[in-house]
Amino acid sequence: MSEKLLYALTRPLLFSLNAETAHNLTLPALRRAAKLGLMRAVRKPLSDPRTVMGLTFPNPIGLAAGLDKDGAYIDGLAALGFGSIEVGTVTPKGQPGNPKPRIFRIPAKSAIINRMGFNNGGVDAFVANVQSSKFYQNKEGILGLNIGKNAATPIENAVDDYLHCLEKVYPYASYVTVNISSPNTKNLRQLQGASELDALLGQLKQAQLRLADQHKRYVPLALKIAPDVDGEQIKNIADALLRHRIDGVIATNTTLSHRDVDRYKHGNEQGGVSGAPVLELSNIVIRALKAELGDAVPIIGVGGILRGKDAVTKMRLGASLVQLYTGLIYSGPALVRECAEAVRKKNAYE
Repeated sequence: MSEKLLYALTRPLLFSLNAETAHNLTLPALRRAAKLGLMRAVRKPLSDPRTVMGLTFPNPIGLAAGLDKDGAYIDGLAALGFGSIEVGTVTPKGQPGNPKPRIFRIPAKSAIINRMGFNNGGVDAFVANVQSSKFYQNKEGILGLNIGKNAATPIENAVDDYLHCLEKVYPYASYVTVNISSPNTKNLRQLQGASELDALLGQLKQAQLRLADQHKRYVPLALKIAPDVDGEQIKNIADALLRHRIDGVIATNTTLSHRDVDRYKHGNEQGGVSGAPVLELSNIVIRALKAELGDAVPIIGVGGILRGKDAVTKMRLGASLVQLYTGLIYSGPALVRECAEAVRKKNAYE
């Protein structure tokens, strides 16, 4: 039985459950299946290596952060054939996140609203999970570690949280993502402002270079930004990325715009919207970033990829890699291979 058919049979059961309950059942099941060798039947994408940020990705389709916030399910997720796995967002101290319910599906729009609020067990537990994964131990692939700030940390002290997390995760990461774009931590997106971003990236770059010298290994830094930025903000972000020699930019996180979902059940729930409604918003940001950055800073495209052609569009607009999250929930794990094949065929014909 194909993964696509199996997921089509399983999805109604998962969608009958509360979204967070389904999430909390699926990931442990995936981990158990991988341990038992049951994931060997999953058809992986063909090799299609890409060198981005100085790293060689086995294929250009990655997992976006947010699905595995604590890095507890890396081996199960890796069995799906991703070219990279990004886990987190992790904060210095563990925190419960926002009150439940905090994830809402909108199937009619292939969308999800979440207001999780960086729920995680803290950076020490996160690092222990990463270290215990076979994926890390055997150096099986590219592992991105995504860092953020605690909700209780005043925004003027945010850089301290990012520096603390960077110090902790640096030895175990293929690359580190700096998440300043979640809409679910109060004032976090202020860090995208020109002066705030300049100060943050300046200190992170200094720390990166010091850690590279200390560990004798350079770990790239990527910045994850929101889709709700205007042209002037994109110019400021691009300028800061270039000036501070940041290694990559991930475009984008979830959107605060509920325009496409507000007439549906749960459409007015507070939180960031992911899935189909963010596709074009993300694409606009990718196109604008490419115009500002050229080939100087690679772009990783995220947002609204539900079919192979969505991944191809992001690559054509300027993304060097793409990442999936909400599309996996609506389309199932076969989406990884579908996107990889579509991108590979695109390259064959261009």
